[in-house]
Amino acid sequence: FIFTTAKQDYAEKVLDVLDPKKKLIRRCLSQRDCLCAGGCYWKDLTRLGRDLAKTVALDHTIQGFPAQAANWIPVPRWWGDPRDEELLRLTSLLGQL
Repeated sequence: FIFTTAKQDYAEKVLDVLDPKKKLIRRCLSQRDCLCAGGCYWKDLTRLGRDLAKTVALDHTIQGFPAQAANWIPVPRWWGDPRDEELLRLTSLLGQL
């Protein structure tokens, strides 16, 4: 799953880059799937319909997951650097989970 506060059209363009053959990512939740309060969009992991005890979220800000902070794994914000290997560094941790 991808869950982003970005608008759907932007999210789809990113998915085209991340998974061009549409084999890895089964579902994309975007801004329209977020909760909005005070002009801020919040990701509610319960909208995934999965057991939260078996769910993790990678994000550069915990603000997106205030109700599910225990599920959050912090990652640096991505700025478009093609040499960025942060997700590769998490492979071992994610494999253990």
